[in-house]
Amino acid sequence: MSDKNAETTYKRGRVITAASDGACSGNPGPGGWGALIRFENGAVEEFGGAEPETTNNRMELKAVLETLIYLKNLPLHPNLTIKTDSKYLINGFCHWIIGWKQNGWRTASGKSVLNQDLWQSLDHARLKNVSLEFVKGHSGDKDNERVDQIAVSYSKGTYIKLNSAQKESSIYKIKNPTEANTLNQPGPRSLQQLITRLDMANHIATHGYSLSINELAELLEIPATELAKRQHSWQWRDWRLEPIGDCKWRIKLPQQKKSTSREEDKDG
Repeated sequence: MSDKNAETTYKRGRVITAASDGACSGNPGPGGWGALIRFENGAVEEFGGAEPETTNNRMELKAVLETLIYLKNLPLHPNLTIKTDSKYLINGFCHWIIGWKQNGWRTASGKSVLNQDLWQSLDHARLKNVSLEFVKGHSGDKDNERVDQIAVSYSKGTYIKLNSAQKESSIYKIKNPTEANTLNQPGPRSLQQLITRLDMANHIATHGYSLSINELAELLEIPATELAKRQHSWQWRDWRLEPIGDCKWRIKLPQQKKSTSREEDKDG
């Protein structure tokens, strides 16, 4: 961990709670997942993702899997729980999986376990002293409502602004009412959408996530058929897009030095 990251982690303190949720527009259909974690200093970090064709249960599993992976290298409160409204997830993760493994990933009736790939990844990602906590969906729990909003927005492709480990209290010191009114005025909708896309690109690049052609096309707002023609890395705004095989792409963080990419390689 770099000195800068270590300093940031120290200031935020331990993770004290987390929440995750999945959603699907149709079942199967386009899906999304959302997650958030809260730190001792009041900072909140949110993240999420989407898949073009999936199920609600798969998104529930994906949400908690990504949360566990994210928590792995962070300082955790000893009583940390991850809130979820999925009894399928809790029963499978805490109870059913024991028998599945003993039976060679088959159910008691002898059928192959559904979503076996995600269950195996979840089993591998377990963290000591981190448990799942059931909360009833849409019952007023603030964190559950928020991750549901994130998951639904990803499933519908209407991405929303996510918190990125900023303290919940204002990060701006406003000196006068005029400045406050200016900061609180929303910008043009097209600009808000652009900023959301750029924030998402940076988040994906920071965590090293890979994207399918359809997911990348949706993020860049260009036809997937155009992406399919590209065989080499190319520049999009501040990021470098690189093919990594199996029809997957990775977004690389911008370099500090001036880019030497040819102007004709740039899109968007």
